[in-house]
Amino acid sequence: MSKMILLVGAGGAVGSVARFLSQQMIARYYPSSFPWGTLIVNIVGCFIIGIVYAFGEKGNLLSPEMRLLLATGFCGGFTTFSTFAYENISLMREGELLYTFLYIAASIIIGFLAAYIGIFVVKSY
Repeated sequence: MSKMILLVGAGGAVGSVARFLSQQMIARYYPSSFPWGTLIVNIVGCFIIGIVYAFGEKGNLLSPEMRLLLATGFCGGFTTFSTFAYENISLMREGELLYTFLYIAASIIIGFLAAYIGIFVVKSY
């Protein structure tokens, strides 16, 4: 268990730093009020997690430890949106279309409302 925690932690640290540096670089070269850095990081993270899981499914080309390091650790630190995307793909593959759409809608709507309420609560005091 401690080995798994270390793998996730190490991957998460590298992913978080990679996200920060990527967003800074994108903002420097493409200054805009549109959040290009976050959008690009989310898309790249989705691409990476797709590659990691595809290699894992294709004849065990990646060990479970390497998948944990890269998918849960690195991609989790880089962007949780990649996990969100993969979980929805998994639900669709399993034929759970209702759960797929519920998960997407709830994540977006309730997540947006939760962020708004958090801001409101802090500004109210």
